[in-house]
Amino acid sequence: MTTTTSAAGADGIYVLAAHPHWRDSRVNRQLLAAARAVPGVQVNDLYGSYPDFSIDVEAEQARLARASLVVLLHPIQWYSAPPLQKLWFDDVLSYGWAYGHGGTALQGKDCWLVATTGGPDASYHPQSYNRYFFDAFLPPYEQTAALCGMRFLPPLVFHGARRASDAEVAAHVEVFAQRLGSYPQWPELEELDACMACPVPETDRPAELDDADKAASAALSAATARGLASMSAANEENDNNEKGTA
Repeated sequence: MTTTTSAAGADGIYVLAAHPHWRDSRVNRQLLAAARAVPGVQVNDLYGSYPDFSIDVEAEQARLARASLVVLLHPIQWYSAPPLQKLWFDDVLSYGWAYGHGGTALQGKDCWLVATTGGPDASYHPQSYNRYFFDAFLPPYEQTAALCGMRFLPPLVFHGARRASDAEVAAHVEVFAQRLGSYPQWPELEELDACMACPVPETDRPAELDDADKAASAALSAATARGLASMSAANEENDNNEKGTA
C-alpha cells in the first residue's frame, strides 16, 4: 500500500520499499516504518501494492514526477534488487519518458539506494566469499540513474543484517530517518557532480511493435507476472527456514 504523510520538512521524497518477506525482516521493516513516520514522505510497499506483479505504470510515473528524491529501499538479493523492484525498473522507466529521445521526466532528480546485506562488510572483499568490494555491485544502479539524468547519491548500506545487535539496527534506522527529514540540506550534496548526461541515439531506440506484437507482448508480460506472483506466494509460505532475513 502507498502511504503519504502531510508535507513538512521533506522535499518531494518517494520511497520505493521492496521486500518479498516483510514478516521475516529485521532491518528493512524498521526502515519502512521510519520512512512512514517522516512528514512529507510518500512510501510505497511494492509487494503490498502489486502482489500480482502488475505495476500501475501511469501512477508510478506520476509519483516520480512529483519527487525530488527517489529512495530505493530493499535487501540485496543475489547482488541485485528483489525481482519486483527489477520489474518496476523495466516497466516504469520507459524509453521516451525516463530516457532516450524526449525522456526527460527524471532529469535533475536525486536517487538514493538504501540497502541491507545478509553478509557482513568483511565478506565483500577479494579474499572472502563475495570476492569483490561492495562497490563493485553498484554500477547497474549508478548507470540506471545516469541514463535517466538523475544524480546517484552515496548509498546507505547496512551489512550483516542477520547478526547485527538491536542497538546497531536502531542506530542505523535513526540515521536513515534523520537523513530523510533533513533532505535536501545534506552538506555533501554541494560537493557532488551534477547529473551525468547519457543521450541515447534514436537509432538505438526500441523497435516499434505492431498491434499483433503488442498483444502478444502484453499476454506474455501478464503470464510472466502471474507466474512471478505465484512463485513469490509459494516462497512466502514455504520459506520458514529463512527467518531473520535483512
